Amino acid sequence: MRVVAAVLLLVLTACTSSSPPPVRLRVLASPELVDLAPVLAELRRATGVELAVEHRGTVEASRSLAGFDLAWLSSNRFLRLRGAEPALSASIMTSPVVLGVRPGRRAVLGERPTWADVADRAAVGEFRYGMADPRVSGGGMAALIGVATAAAGTGAALRPEDVSCDRLQGFLAGRAFDVPDPVAELVRRSSDDTVDGVVAHESELLALNASGRLPEPLELVYPRDGIVLSDYPLMLVDPARRTAYDRVVDWLRSPPAQRMIAERTWRRPVDPAAPRDRRLTADIGTALYFPDRQEVLDRLLVFHDRAGEGRQVVFVLDYSTSMRGERITALREAFASLTGFDRFYVGETVTIVRFAGTVLEERSVTVRGRADLDALLAVVASDDLRDNTAIWGALDHALRLARGETAVVLMTDGENNAGPSVDEFLRVGRGEVPVYPIRFGEADRAELDRVAQASGGRLVDAGTTSLPQAVREIRGCR
Repeated sequence: MRVVAAVLLLVLTACTSSSPPPVRLRVLASPELVDLAPVLAELRRATGVELAVEHRGTVEASRSLAGFDLAWLSSNRFLRLRGAEPALSASIMTSPVVLGVRPGRRAVLGERPTWADVADRAAVGEFRYGMADPRVSGGGMAALIGVATAAAGTGAALRPEDVSCDRLQGFLAGRAFDVPDPVAELVRRSSDDTVDGVVAHESELLALNASGRLPEPLELVYPRDGIVLSDYPLMLVDPARRTAYDRVVDWLRSPPAQRMIAERTWRRPVDPAAPRDRRLTADIGTALYFPDRQEVLDRLLVFHDRAGEGRQVVFVLDYSTSMRGERITALREAFASLTGFDRFYVGETVTIVRFAGTVLEERSVTVRGRADLDALLAVVASDDLRDNTAIWGALDHALRLARGETAVVLMTDGENNAGPSVDEFLRVGRGEVPVYPIRFGEADRAELDRVAQASGGRLVDAGTTSLPQAVREIRGCR
């Protein structure tokens, strides 16, 4: 097939009525486009246009195109959010951002997993992967967008309020590395059996498999809830270069050039009817909506940078006799709902303080796997309910357990009738650790709100809000 493409390119060149004057254009391009060197050599012979390419990560490159004639990035969406998208652009090829998984670890994710399934496995240490740094790479950002969109469940473009740190922590808990070139890093770690896969463009993974640089080729996984599709637009930055730009676009979009791109770089032709290798015919499913607000990407990066070990959440749970029945059932259901990618995640320390008139039990677990999650659920399943309610004494006890970045979730249905009063509790000064009270039944709303406001947290009323959803939203997030 490559011989046929080369002949067609020669014919295309020979049919040119006259040789155009040579032109040299400076191009800012995504780093993965380094594999286009043979295609650009043919382009120069055919059109007289030389593309002098400088490579930068898509996100980083989108911050400024100054000094370049053209830009050839995986996407123009980052420029569009900044209002800096060039007026003229043309898609040259496409490639989805997908998962490459070692064959022995494929079964962990299931037959056709969602991004949520990937995050679920990552959260409890069952799937570890590499990705590109989303601060510089479009591929890395695409992974965060996929997980956050799956978590939001709106079926629309993400809004800032849809992006929850809690819903990204499980996914990021499985991150083995994020570097500018995750495919090269995976090759470097090919003997490391603790890395199960990598998030990258389909084209990069197919090229890696064809290269034989891994002991076994990766299996490509296309999350069924959607992918971010890169369409590699060639953009005209300097309008004075329009004539040469048109020559380049016309040649790159010609059938023989499109075939050569597909054969040499494993990217999909922009013409869906164009012939291609069978490995470029896999169903990629639905393309996800790309966020239309820069605040969404900023929020994703904040939570990406905060992810990691050393974080703690403390649950202060009312086990007084007034919680018997529907209220204690609702509390347990809230914990049971912490499954999937909303669950407690590897590396997080979870502390449970059960109280009534005094502290009844304290249990801390640093999550390393499913057994730790089961241990937490066993504590919550206790039927040991007793008289009296020492809310502020129990909360004071919990705050003394805080280490590093911590948040506290307080669940109670009653009024304080033992231990210090709310005024005595607040008198010593509270504000280092956010407290999120969840109010059941007759608990004093004003007192709970005072404590939430003083600490930087917020009050949730279990009678008007879905309790499981409230726990997902506030646990571990500031």
